[in-house]
Amino acid sequence: MRLRALLDTDLLGLRLLAGETELDRTVRGVMTTDLRDPSRYLSGGELVLTGLAWRQEPEDSERFVRILVAAGVAGLAAGEAEQAGIPGDLVRACDQHRLPLFAVDEKVAFAVITEHVARRISAERAGDLAGVVVRHRRLVSSGAEDGGLDAVLGLLRTDLDLHVHVLSPIGRRIAGVRPALPDQVATQLAGELLSARRRGRPVPHRARADGKGYSLFPVTGDRGGQEHGDPRRAPVLSDWLLAVAADSADWPRERLDLVHEVARLVAAERDRREASRTVRRRLAQQVLGLVRDGAAPTDIAARLRVAAPVLLPGVAAVPHWQVVVAAVEWRGVPPGSAGALAQPLLEEALAEPGRRGQDLAERIAVAHDAVEAVALIPLPSAPTPQVPPSSTPVRGNHGAAPVPGGGAGLRAADLLAALEAPLTRGLADEGRLTLGVSAVVHSAEGLRGALEEARHARRVAAARPGAVCAAGHEELASHVLLLPFVPDDVRRAFTARLLEPLASYDRRHRSGLVPTLEAYLACDGSWTRCADRLHVHVNTLRYRIGRIEQLTGRDLSRLEDRLDFYLALRMR
Repeated sequence: MRLRALLDTDLLGLRLLAGETELDRTVRGVMTTDLRDPSRYLSGGELVLTGLAWRQEPEDSERFVRILVAAGVAGLAAGEAEQAGIPGDLVRACDQHRLPLFAVDEKVAFAVITEHVARRISAERAGDLAGVVVRHRRLVSSGAEDGGLDAVLGLLRTDLDLHVHVLSPIGRRIAGVRPALPDQVATQLAGELLSARRRGRPVPHRARADGKGYSLFPVTGDRGGQEHGDPRRAPVLSDWLLAVAADSADWPRERLDLVHEVARLVAAERDRREASRTVRRRLAQQVLGLVRDGAAPTDIAARLRVAAPVLLPGVAAVPHWQVVVAAVEWRGVPPGSAGALAQPLLEEALAEPGRRGQDLAERIAVAHDAVEAVALIPLPSAPTPQVPPSSTPVRGNHGAAPVPGGGAGLRAADLLAALEAPLTRGLADEGRLTLGVSAVVHSAEGLRGALEEARHARRVAAARPGAVCAAGHEELASHVLLLPFVPDDVRRAFTARLLEPLASYDRRHRSGLVPTLEAYLACDGSWTRCADRLHVHVNTLRYRIGRIEQLTGRDLSRLEDRLDFYLALRMR
C-alpha cells in the first residue's frame, strides 16, 4: 500500500507533518519501537511507529531520523500521548531528510494502525498472487504436465502465511504444505465438508479439529451433477477440498477471492488427473462387458493381456487379479446413478497410500454400470494358493485360486478403514456405501467367479447397518452368508426369544450375563480361558452359565444350543 492511503482513512486520524512529496512510497510492513537504534530490526519499507521514549534531547531526533533513512523505511508515525505535541526538532529532521512524518492522536492506539496496514498489505498481496494463480490454472488447463500446484501453495504460505492442504473426499493428502495434516484430522475435515455441503451450508465452511480452526473450500471442477439427478448434492462425493489452517471469518474479499481462485486451479489439476485415468477405465469397461456377457475365457484372457502392460508397465506376464464391487445409495438420486457415484470413491479408497503401495492409484482400473462400480486390481506376483476357510466351495468361483484374508490381496477391512470415518459423518442418514471384495484369481477363467464373489460379498455388506459397510470373500464360506438374507421379523423374533430374558435380567441386576455368554462361546466353552478373559473365578463363571441356562431353558453343553446362541448374538 502507499503512504498516501493512510491519510485517506479517517479511522486512523493521522496528520502529515513532513514529507508531503514522498507519499507515494510503498509500505511493506509495520514496526513499533522506542529503541534509540532499531536498525538491526529493519529491512526496508516499514512504517515505524514510536512513542518518542528514545528522545532525551533535541539532538536525538537528527540521529534517529538518519538511522531510519539509512534503513530505507517508508515513513515515521509519532504518538502524541507522552508529549504535548510532536517536537519541532523531529519535524525539521524529517523534513530535511525527506522522511514522511505523521502525528498519531493520543486517542488512536498503535495496534489499530498496525492492524489496518497489515490488512491492506495482505489484501494487495492476495491480489498479486491471484494473478499468479490464474496463470498457473491456465497452464494446467492447457494440458501441461506440471502446473506448479505445490509452488503456488508455497507462495500462499510464504507471502500470506496461509497453510493450505489439498485433500481427497476421504481425507487422503494430494498436495499442500508441510508438515501434512495428521490422518485423523484430514479424515475429520473431509467428513465435515461433506456434511456441510449435504446440508447446503455456505462456503467456506469453518470447522475445528484437534483444537485448531480450519476453513474448508470445495474443489468442484467442471463436472456437474446433472447426470446424477441432483446438481447440488451428488458431485460432493467425488470433489476434492482445500483445508486452510485459518479462520476465514474476518478475511478481506481479496483473500477469499484468492483462495477461490486456488480452488479453481486445483480443480484443473484434478480434471487433468481424471483424464489420465480414461484409458484404464476404458480397459476395465471392456473387460467388465466381456465378463458380464459370458464371453469365452480366451477372449477375456486376450483383453487382460492388453490391459496388463497399461496397468503394470514392465511386467511381461499376465498378473493375478482381484475384484472389488461398490454401490452408493443416496436420497434424492436416481438408483441408476449408483455405479457412477461409487466409481470415484472406489478409486480414492484404492489409492490410499500404504495399502498396497504408493503406486496402486496408477494400477487400478474402475468401470461402472447403472448399479455398481467394479474395480480390477492387478497383482504383479502370485501369492501361494491356500485352502479356503471352509471345505465347501464358493459357488461360482469356477476354479479360481482364492487367497483368504491376505497374501498380496486387498482386504475388506482396508477399504472400511479408508472410508468409514469421513463418509459416516458426511453421509449421515441420507446415503450409504457398500463394498464387496473377491479372492485373488490367477486366470481369465476365474475372473467371472471373482466378480460374482465380490457381488455376493457386497450384498452381505448391504444387509448390515451403517453408512459404510464392506465384506470380503472369506465371509461367503460360513454361516455369515446366510444371516443377512433371513427376514427381519424372523431375526428379531429369534433373537428376542433367546437373548431378551438375559438382557432383562442384566438390566435389573447389572449382572453381565450377555457378555458372559459371548465370552464363553468365544472361548469354545473352556471354563479356564473364559474365566481368565472375564477376570472372574471359575466358580463365578459356572454360576453365571447356570443362571443363563435356567433363564433360557437351554443347555450350553449341547452343540445345538450353543449354535443357536451364537447365531442370535450375531443377528443382534
